[in-house]
Amino acid sequence: MSVKADAWGGNAMNKKEKMSCLAGSGKSSSCCKVESLISVDERGQMVLPKDLREKANIKPGDKLAVISWEKDGATCCFTLIKADSLAGGIRDFLGPMMQDLSKSETK
Repeated sequence: MSVKADAWGGNAMNKKEKMSCLAGSGKSSSCCKVESLISVDERGQMVLPKDLREKANIKPGDKLAVISWEKDGATCCFTLIKADSLAGGIRDFLGPMMQDLSKSETK
C-alpha cells in the first residue's frame, strides 16, 4: 500500500485505496468524515448528538469500543465502534493477513 502525507500531515491514499477505509476488506466502499463537533464538560463527559445516535442505531445500554489513533507519539483522534461489531470487523480486517502469515510459516 502506498501512503503519502497529505496537507494536514495525515495519510493520503491512492484512488483505489480511497474506495474503502479498510483496504482489502472486500466490503462496499466507505469513508470517514466530520459529522459533528462536541464539547467535553467539566466532568469529562460528552454527548453524542441524537441524530448521530439514530444514524448509527446506537441505543441506551449499547457498549462502544473507543479506539485511539496516535501520530508522533501523541493521541490525535478516537474512533467509536459498537462492541458487538468489533470482533467481526477485526476478523474481516485481519483474517486475510493472518492467512497470508500462516501460508508463509508453512513454507
